[in-house]
Amino acid sequence: MKAIRIVLPVLVFAAGSFAQDVRYNYAAGTNYSKYHTYRWSPCKGADQLDQIADQEVKSAIDTELATKGLTKTDSENSDLIVCYQVSVGQEKQFTTFDSGWGPGPGWGRGWYGYGGGGGGISTTTSSTIQIGQLDFDMYDPTAKQLVWRGTASKTLDPKAKPEKRRKNLAKAAKKLFKNYPPPVKG
Repeated sequence: MKAIRIVLPVLVFAAGSFAQDVRYNYAAGTNYSKYHTYRWSPCKGADQLDQIADQEVKSAIDTELATKGLTKTDSENSDLIVCYQVSVGQEKQFTTFDSGWGPGPGWGRGWYGYGGGGGGISTTTSSTIQIGQLDFDMYDPTAKQLVWRGTASKTLDPKAKPEKRRKNLAKAAKKLFKNYPPPVKG
């Protein structure tokens, strides 16, 4: 039972350390109900992904935007212009496991008159993980302003298998657009 109380928080912390972090911001006072179509445009000065990864990102976003009632178009007269930028870096991750039991002071009589088990033994390992961030922007071409921006970190991993990468992108896109359109305050 004691081991469960120690191991469970470690596992929850480890699982949380891999969770995607999603944030968004929007232009207050914007009437989002007027937006029905969008078109893709490259973000100026942004790092470009290879063609396959670019299609994976756009496909995940297209799927979520469709659920929000937006239709992709190639027309210059779209209601929104959308683009994304990515950054991939590395971060050190430390994982500690505490056995909860080991030599040290304790109750009762142990070997040769020493205290019984107690204290515990901790083992810490470090590893380098890839951190991939996706920034997504929506511009109103008529007003010439940014109206919505979302960021999802721990989304892109160039070393992941294709199926896992697509699954992470789909999950990030779903989280990213969970609060789009922003709630109307009234």
